[in-house]
Amino acid sequence: MSYPSRTRPVNTVEQTLAAGRLGVWPVVFMVMAAAAPLTVIAGGATTGWAVTGVIGIPVGYLLVALVLGVFSVGYVAMSRQVVNSGAFYTYVTHGLGRIPGVGASAIAVVAYNAMQIGLYGGLGVVTAAFVDAHTGWGTPWWLWALTGWVLVAVLGVRRIDLNGRVLAVLLIAEIAVAVVLAGVHVTHPAAGHVDLTAITPAQLLTPGIGAVLVTAITGFVGFEGTAVFSEESRDPQRTVRRATYLALAIIGVLYSLCALAMTVAVGPDAIVAAATEHGTELIFDLAAPYLPSLLLIVGHLLFITSLFAALLSFHNTCARYFFALGREGVLPRALARTSVRSRSPKVASLTQSVIAIAVLCAYAYAGWDPMINLFFWITVTGGLGVLILMFVTSIAVAAYFLHPDNRIGVGAGRGLLAPVVAAGALGWILYLTVQQFNVLLGVAPTSPWRWIFPGGFAIAALLGMLWALCLRGARPRVYAVIGAGATRPLMDATSQPATPSGRWDA
Repeated sequence: MSYPSRTRPVNTVEQTLAAGRLGVWPVVFMVMAAAAPLTVIAGGATTGWAVTGVIGIPVGYLLVALVLGVFSVGYVAMSRQVVNSGAFYTYVTHGLGRIPGVGASAIAVVAYNAMQIGLYGGLGVVTAAFVDAHTGWGTPWWLWALTGWVLVAVLGVRRIDLNGRVLAVLLIAEIAVAVVLAGVHVTHPAAGHVDLTAITPAQLLTPGIGAVLVTAITGFVGFEGTAVFSEESRDPQRTVRRATYLALAIIGVLYSLCALAMTVAVGPDAIVAAATEHGTELIFDLAAPYLPSLLLIVGHLLFITSLFAALLSFHNTCARYFFALGREGVLPRALARTSVRSRSPKVASLTQSVIAIAVLCAYAYAGWDPMINLFFWITVTGGLGVLILMFVTSIAVAAYFLHPDNRIGVGAGRGLLAPVVAAGALGWILYLTVQQFNVLLGVAPTSPWRWIFPGGFAIAALLGMLWALCLRGARPRVYAVIGAGATRPLMDATSQPATPSGRWDA
């Protein structure tokens, strides 16, 4: 497999991201903010107990972290050789070819936009409820969703390191509150003793553990975004590797310990009933008798900022996917224009903001339920799309490292064994996810929605691959550099391509 010639200059001022602005920890903060730890702990864990009826949510988080750790071995190994803000799309292209790569890009665009836009529903509803509870002002959800949209739209076109600092402050604060609440739970155990049943390996043999893993894996969506910021990182090869493992380890341990702490406080046998009764308030209600009310108010505020931080992080991820596809001509090249001052993908960022506001206006006008139909349904669907991408990428990584030239410096364990094992584990979880998607949506098994949402990704992938075939026939110069990223030759519809040193087999 050979690459297009790189003899010509490959970047213009308008198509260059800000290199070297992000170190390891800023990237960690970016992707952990997307995972929204406090939101997952307060909402994801309690929803998991209520929906599945299984106690072992804490050990489920650890198992998922282990599976994603295996996935990360091959993912990180490939990131050291392929530096591109297109991440999944680029890796699938390098491993399986341009046509599957463009199909994967369509899934990525739909999935990450779904994750980002769906969060506005949660932000609007939770903020409106908080304001009403503490001021008595009844405000519509869309007012607060619009406020969040304005802030995200403004920050999205600013310097990426500014975004990193904002997310770092919010993330550290929400993790601190989660740890304090967990400490209170553990030090006030039910029946006066600490019961660790929920984290024992025996829980993995409980009927329904598949649904637990499906629920748990949605809480990790976002950690894989480290590669998306590779072009803006200092020493991308090391930064992506360290940030990926750090983010995954911190998220996995935090989720598991905080979920375990809630089972200790209420008792493992009572956790399902408590989660069903209290919902997202369980983490706060269990600590309320032992903490000042002011701290609980701060905790609720940080629950809101957790949603905002996830919105901003996913916005940046969406913008960089649009940017990568625009730079290569798969989408309109205008999407690759960056701000001269901030080097942010300005047009791509504004495009994502326009899509988001259009969806919000549609939901507000139609009167659809923002919590169920927007926050819950759409973010769960986005999580399914990311799971599909991780499964396909694992296969692509193994295919890429099958070529001896690509495996120089990468052992068979990292380049082949790890991605194959990850593909098997993720494929099993993906099967369970699709099979039980009605449970995740909270609809009847006969509901058409359980197939409509997963089917949407099949349609997106098909349309993406058909578009790649159109590019191969009508715009061969564009097709030739799909997946090349920042190293692509400068081409347009009328220019002559640089002298090729070979070709990429599709």
